Amino acid sequence: MSDNKKLSWKDKIKGVMYGMASHGNATAALRTRMHMEHLFMFITLGDMLGMPVLPPYYSLRLLPYAVPNIKSWKQRVFRERDFTDAIY
Repeated sequence: MSDNKKLSWKDKIKGVMYGMASHGNATAALRTRMHMEHLFMFITLGDMLGMPVLPPYYSLRLLPYAVPNIKSWKQRVFRERDFTDAIY
């Protein structure tokens, strides 16, 4: 707590209003973006999982843009899930 700078009342009220009004919307938008990115990666690189969706020509054209995200995408796809993940 010693390194945190003190927030003014205006910033505190702004944080509370953000939490009450738009935090749920921001979280839902981020979750939607995550699902869209998963879908894009699955469509372009589905042959890595054994399910070719696009012809390899188009996958190879998009490969340089997808390479930085392949490792984290594989970790997210192959992660074990619990039924509580769907709830929250």
